[in-house]
Amino acid sequence: MYIESIELKNYRNISDIKIKPHKKTSVLFGNNAQGKTNILESVYYCATGRSHRTNNDKELVSFDKNEAFIKLMIRDDYGRIDRIDINIRSNGRKGIGINGIAVRRIGELLGTLNVVMFCPENLQLIKAGPGERRRFIDMEMCQIDKLYYYNLKQYYKVLKQRNNLLKSIKKTDDTLDIWDMQLAEYGAGIMDQRTDFIEKISDIAADIHSKITAGSERLSLEYKPNVSRDAFYKKLVQSREKDIYYGNTSIGVHKDDIVFYVNGINAREYGSQGQQRTACLSTKMAEIELIRQEKNHYPVLLLDDVLSELDKKRQEYLINNIADVQTIVTSTGIDDNIKSICRDGSIFYVENGKVIKK
Repeated sequence: MYIESIELKNYRNISDIKIKPHKKTSVLFGNNAQGKTNILESVYYCATGRSHRTNNDKELVSFDKNEAFIKLMIRDDYGRIDRIDINIRSNGRKGIGINGIAVRRIGELLGTLNVVMFCPENLQLIKAGPGERRRFIDMEMCQIDKLYYYNLKQYYKVLKQRNNLLKSIKKTDDTLDIWDMQLAEYGAGIMDQRTDFIEKISDIAADIHSKITAGSERLSLEYKPNVSRDAFYKKLVQSREKDIYYGNTSIGVHKDDIVFYVNGINAREYGSQGQQRTACLSTKMAEIELIRQEKNHYPVLLLDDVLSELDKKRQEYLINNIADVQTIVTSTGIDDNIKSICRDGSIFYVENGKVIKK
């Protein structure tokens, strides 16, 4: 799978561009705040139906414009071409189409284009709070498994309804039983899928990590559910009084976490910065391989100024292992690392929302 063309109009600081990324590597270089990341963001949006930088779609529309447009042409390994069109209005509403057919639900978009986004913030995955690690699981799994997306969407819909009820009642209400049963049902499905995902990505990441560290370190990921699957409903019932008091649901998969272990030691608590960064790199690289295994094609890799955050050894590993993956890289300049990954590729200069092929 690879992107044949990207067209943007009135998207953030970009008024009107069309670029044709190389099948292998494309470098977008230029000073900061010129629009490089905006281009990557638009690709990510076409894959997931959301930005990785903001929850407010209104921010994606150029100042003093009424709407923004994204158009992507994608070709798979069998020659099939798909077109993704996204229209975002200044009031935050959006329209999505695939091959000219309107998409009513984000679930219909997921899987049309698979991407792995790697930016400096991802190197904080281990050090960040549990919410970031849950977001990592959810965004990758939603691209791979539409059933997971459905379960997750229904879970959060029920969670919102339960929380609204908690805020409006003073004591335990029989109505809570309806929401508790549904929350436990969807939650159990999510837990099963998360367990399977973490087991798979842990095995792949462990192999990658061993290669990066020349076998000196062992990496493993462990899924830490907030509550056991079988005790989910029981714990919800037991927590009702506390939940009513605080007006919030304290039990469930929205409280889950992942623990990273390096040589059996919790990397978040005791790992060095180098160990944490290597574990993050291994995990991001494992995403690429897992998508290949699950979808039978490589995703598009988006590298947002991440090379400057990696030391030479990690840079070399990354560069040497993306030969089969269409990669779009942003950078503030063209150094030896950029030249080495762009031997077979294209270079684009980005300035003030305009793109010039070099």
